[in-house]
Amino acid sequence: MPHAMSCFEPGSRAAGRTGTSRSAAQGCTVPDTQTLLALAREAGMMVMLDAQIGRERYESVTGSLASLARFARALQLSALQAA
Repeated sequence: MPHAMSCFEPGSRAAGRTGTSRSAAQGCTVPDTQTLLALAREAGMMVMLDAQIGRERYESVTGSLASLARFARALQLSALQAA
């Protein structure tokens, strides 16, 4: 059985579409878009709404390398908690 972090290992396909686990490694779930954005905000990243067309939202996330590292750690912890 794959360990909880298999979705974040190099070569995994979990970096696909958010909100679905279709491209995720077996046994790994990809957080939905709102969860990812909340983790990014909590890590100190800036989340900007670029546009909204109908129900589709287009958002950008920017931040420092330190905030990216905090986001990556928070994402890893959330995957461990989900396992």
